[in-house]
Amino acid sequence: MTETIINLETVNPIEFFGVNNGKLDILKKKFPLVKILSRGTQIKLSGAPEQIEGAREKIELILQYLERNGHMSANYFEQILGGDDEKVIDNFMDRNPNDVLVFGPNGKTVRARTANQKRMVEACDKNDILFAIGPAGTGKTYTAVALAVRALKNKSVKKIILTRPAVEAGESLGFLPGDLKEKIDPYLRPLYDALDDMIPADKLGYYMTTRTIEIAPLAYMRGRTLDNAFIILDEAQNTNDLQIKMFLTRIGPNAKAIITGDPTQIDLPKNQQSGLFKATRILKNIEGIAHIELDEEDVVRHRLVKSIIKAYNKDDGKVDEPKKSL
Repeated sequence: MTETIINLETVNPIEFFGVNNGKLDILKKKFPLVKILSRGTQIKLSGAPEQIEGAREKIELILQYLERNGHMSANYFEQILGGDDEKVIDNFMDRNPNDVLVFGPNGKTVRARTANQKRMVEACDKNDILFAIGPAGTGKTYTAVALAVRALKNKSVKKIILTRPAVEAGESLGFLPGDLKEKIDPYLRPLYDALDDMIPADKLGYYMTTRTIEIAPLAYMRGRTLDNAFIILDEAQNTNDLQIKMFLTRIGPNAKAIITGDPTQIDLPKNQQSGLFKATRILKNIEGIAHIELDEEDVVRHRLVKSIIKAYNKDDGKVDEPKKSL
């Protein structure tokens, strides 16, 4: 007799066990020769090796589905346990992992929707550091977060670290109410919004509490070594040379990083230059570092956003005409 333990930390245990352990009872009936015990976020299997292996394969298939969708009906649960042919198993497996990046709450699918977003996915798979540069609304941050969540769910990394420079866009932090966290959180809000789309609220709360997912201002990265992590530096156009160098030199040997930025939205003081321009220039031809540029064709917000970006780009190429005196 052998034993094996399967961790359920990546899913909601209630979704796996069912209300009043209804799904667990179904699992036990399917494998009567295997002793199945639940212990918090773990499940323990005891029995003959071949029986355990059969149960383990089915359980992992169920966990894969729950990680992608967050919920599984009792009917689907029974279908997976009862179907041994390839067609039934294929139904529940992710056959094209690069097509759907993440299955969010209620079965929402997050995909790379444009040509350059798909290039981001391919570049991230082949490189450890990726610069994704483009205007607002091109999905660079959203796609980066989706790639990070995918890596966490696939157990390629142990944690996600999302960071932004807390630079003021014409407003003063000092006038905002609350403590430091309350002052800084509005700057990090877009990262929270993306995560809300991809991870159920209860699981996201667990990840944040255990620091599996960490969202922090860039200044908090100083002095750290970020290993076994997927790290995103968002709004990198608002970093100076020293800040972006500090970030890039934090990356550990088993980590991936995506740096996103919009050169048209620099909020630094007039006497400071963005460090993003220098970083993209001097790191251009280093193996393992990729560069993707997104443009107005990648805009996935309101249809008018694309027209707004084009209008501003056109106007930026003009020389302001002198005003006529009245």
